Amino acid sequence: MNTKFREFLKNKKVLVTGGTGSIGSALVRSLVEHEPLEVRILSRDPLKQVALQNTLPHSSILRPVVGDMRDQERLASACEDIDIVFHAAAFKYVPQGESNPFEVIQTNIVGTQNLLSAVSKSPTISHFLMISTDKAVQPASVMGASKLLAERLVRSTHSGRGSKQKVFSVVRFGNVLGSSGSVLPLFREQMKRGEILVTHPEMTRFFMTIQDAVDLVFQATLLARGGDLFVHKMPVVSIKELAEACIKKYADRPVEIRSVGVRPGEKLHEFLITPEEALTTLETDNLFIILGASGEYNQALQEHWYPSAVPLKTEGYSTKLGRRLSSQEILGLLERVESQTPYV
Repeated sequence: MNTKFREFLKNKKVLVTGGTGSIGSALVRSLVEHEPLEVRILSRDPLKQVALQNTLPHSSILRPVVGDMRDQERLASACEDIDIVFHAAAFKYVPQGESNPFEVIQTNIVGTQNLLSAVSKSPTISHFLMISTDKAVQPASVMGASKLLAERLVRSTHSGRGSKQKVFSVVRFGNVLGSSGSVLPLFREQMKRGEILVTHPEMTRFFMTIQDAVDLVFQATLLARGGDLFVHKMPVVSIKELAEACIKKYADRPVEIRSVGVRPGEKLHEFLITPEEALTTLETDNLFIILGASGEYNQALQEHWYPSAVPLKTEGYSTKLGRRLSSQEILGLLERVESQTPYV
């Protein structure tokens, strides 16, 4: 895939929104390695821009752009002469979103629409791919609901506006271990105080590494035909067992695990695919592919665009249905996270 993606990026200019966040900066680093013509990094924080550039001092293809998703004119400027857009900017913190719902709406919904408007007017952009979350599936939080609407905006832009020269698609992540907002750094910080706080002992989540996330974005970009949504087949992890693995791997003194109750906007178990989406979902060895917003399943389309895929046979896909990692496998997952480069 790396060779194909390198060829795909040849002489292309790429924009990454939220390019200084954990996922955005991981994308930027990997994009630089594939040597496109330019990587434009849009974010609100100039200090993070400088910090990221300092970790890639020899990259002459980086172009920092300080701007906000709420600023339509700035987004239009950021999109000038761009070929591909990776939309990673988002308000992603669930508890804070419950207290500040309009801020979530402004960034995740209005901001996404602002960007889509700029992309739709661009004569050069051919591919737009948005990063979403499993919290958008049957959402219980403001953040999840906002990402669901953002998904719908992106997928309907392709099908509803008839832009054949542009491909608008989505990838849906689980929890990315090692990212700035993930539970792993939180657990390690809590361990210093001699306890780990878990919301509920039965809570389960889908987990992936930062490298899994980057690989999904690149694979989906090559496969995308417009209006489709891609999901990596992620393993299921019990939050309590993850806490136990962290203690086993990192603790140098006794650490207590204490349940504090489910917070507003949280669910005990997560879905990746709803029963309704399952009707138009294909699967490969490592991917789920939810077909375009028309909702029509077309055998010829599948065989032409996704020849290795078969129709999903389950009624949706949740942490109750996915493969749950053993304690030893969770330790292996932590090893994988440690082996990857830390990001800004």
